[in-house]
Amino acid sequence: MAKTHAEEQDRQQYGVLLYYKYTEIPDLNDLVAFYECNCNSLGLLGRVRLSPQGVNVTVGGKLSLLEKHIAAVMSNILFEGTDFKLATCDHPLNDKVAKECGFTSLSIRVVKDLVTLSSQPMLKSPEISNAGTHLSAVDFHSALQSAGKLLEKESPADTEGLVLLDARNLYETRIGKFHAPNVETLDPGIRQYSDLSSWIDDNSEQLKGKCVLMYCTGGIRCEMASAYIRSKGAGFEHVFQLFGGIQRYLEQFPDGGFFKGKNFVFDHRISVGSSDASVISTCLLCGSAFDDYSSRCRCTHCRMLVLVCGSCRQKEKPLYVCELCQKHGKGVGSVPSIENGETQAGSSEELKTVFSDTELSRQVPWSHDNQPRRKIKILCLHGFRQNASSFKGRTASLAKKLKTFVELVFVDAPHELPYIYQPCFTESHGDCTSPSFERTQPPPSENCKKKYGWLVAPDFNGRSEADWKIADCPFDPLQYQQQTDGFEASLAYLKTVFSQEGPFDGILGFSQGAAMVAALVSAQKGRLTGVFIQSVDKCYLCWAYCRNI
Repeated sequence: MAKTHAEEQDRQQYGVLLYYKYTEIPDLNDLVAFYECNCNSLGLLGRVRLSPQGVNVTVGGKLSLLEKHIAAVMSNILFEGTDFKLATCDHPLNDKVAKECGFTSLSIRVVKDLVTLSSQPMLKSPEISNAGTHLSAVDFHSALQSAGKLLEKESPADTEGLVLLDARNLYETRIGKFHAPNVETLDPGIRQYSDLSSWIDDNSEQLKGKCVLMYCTGGIRCEMASAYIRSKGAGFEHVFQLFGGIQRYLEQFPDGGFFKGKNFVFDHRISVGSSDASVISTCLLCGSAFDDYSSRCRCTHCRMLVLVCGSCRQKEKPLYVCELCQKHGKGVGSVPSIENGETQAGSSEELKTVFSDTELSRQVPWSHDNQPRRKIKILCLHGFRQNASSFKGRTASLAKKLKTFVELVFVDAPHELPYIYQPCFTESHGDCTSPSFERTQPPPSENCKKKYGWLVAPDFNGRSEADWKIADCPFDPLQYQQQTDGFEASLAYLKTVFSQEGPFDGILGFSQGAAMVAALVSAQKGRLTGVFIQSVDKCYLCWAYCRNI
C-alpha cells in the first residue's frame, strides 16, 4: 500500500543530532536534571554522556523537537560555540539495529571521561586545552590538496612533511577513509579507541617532526588524541585536526572530496556516504565488494563488527574471525565455550571477560579439534591482610566456570602480618566524656588463619613474638596507603614461585595483589602486558599476560 503524503512527510521529519563540548561543568547534578527533563519531554532517544569536563550527546527524534533541544542547550553559556550536527534521516530500519545503537531508549550517564583514551587507570589523561589546532573542512581539504603547503608557515624548517592519521577503529576505516596523493596515511588498525594511546607510544617516530593531520567521525576523539600526541613535547607540537570530523567534511564536499567510501556513525544510520557510491571494502569470507554493517555480524572472538555479505551469512552456523584476530593467530573454533561441562566451539564471552589482552590466544595451546592440550595456568595474588585461602574462596565461582580450561594457582605473600586485636568499643559514663575500649580477651590464635601482605609499612619488622597486637584505635579503612615497603622481597619470592610452580600464562591480582601485578608489569617490560579493571567496590583487579614466566 502506498504511503500517504502525510506519512512520508512524517518520516522525513525525523533526524539525528550529534554534539560534544569540552567545558568545565560546575554542577553535574543540575546538568543531569536538565537532560532528563528536556530529552524526556521532547521524546528524544539515544545517548547522553556527562563528565566534569563536558558532554557528548547523540540523540534522535523529530527534527522540530531536536531544534528545540538545541535552543535549550544554547541558552546555557557553558555551551557557547558548540558545533551541533543535525541530520535528516529515516527512522531506525529495525529494532535490532536501533537497540544495539542505543536508539530504543534514553541513556543518561555520568562518566569519568567523555572518551576513554586508555584502559589503564595509571595513565593520566592529557589536558584537553593542549589539543591540536582545528582546521575547517575547506582548510583540511586544501592541506591535502597541496600536500601540506598550507601548514608550512606554521611548521619548523626541519619538518619532514605531512602525515594523515586516522583516529578511528579498524572496522570504521574499512568502509571509508581519506586518501590523498603524496600524503602518507597512517591507519593504526585498532580494535577500540582506548588502544590508540598505546599505538601512538609505539609509533611515535612516525609522528615526530611531522605535521600530523588527524580526523575522526565527529571530532571528539581527535581532541583527546591530539592532546596526547602534543603532550610528548618537542617534535610533536604541530598537530592539526578536522573540525567537525568527517561529517562536516562530507557536508562541505558532497562528492566525497578526498574521502573515499562511507563514514561509519554510531547511530541507527550505520553509515553515511557521499554522492560517490564506490565501495572500498570487501566481505570477510568471500572477498566480494561489500560495506554494509546493518546485519551487525561480529567476530567470534573479540566481538568486533565484521563485514559479511548476504550469501555468506546464509551458510549454516557461520563463525567469523576478524582480521585482527587472524593476525594474532586466532581461527574459527580456537576459543571454546563451556556448556554443561563440555567443550564446544562458539562464543568467547567468558574468556573475553577474564582475558582482555588480544595476544593471549597465541600462548594458549588449543588443538585443532577444540580439545585443550593443557589448561591455562594463572597465578593469583591476594590482597593486603588476606591469604591464599581467602582469595581462593572469593574466586570460587569464577574457578568453577573456567575449570575445564583454566587452572588457578594461589600463593601466600611473603610478609606474615601480626594478628590485630580490636577491643570492644564501649561508651563512657559519668563525668568521663571520652570513649574507652573494653579489654576483653582475644580469641585463641589457633582458630585464626594467618594473614599476609605483598607490601608492608616502612617500620615493619616481621611478626612479633606475641600472638596478638592490640589495636590502639578503630580500624582504618585506608591502612593500605601506609604499606610502601617490601617490594624487593616480594619480587624475589615471586621469582622463586615462577621457577618452582611455573610457567604461568598470566597473573591475576586483587587489591594490594593488583598493585603488585602492576609493579611487575612495570619491572618486567616486554615479558608482561597488563590490563586493569576497577571493581564496583573501588578495589582493583589487575590482569597480566605472561611471556615465558
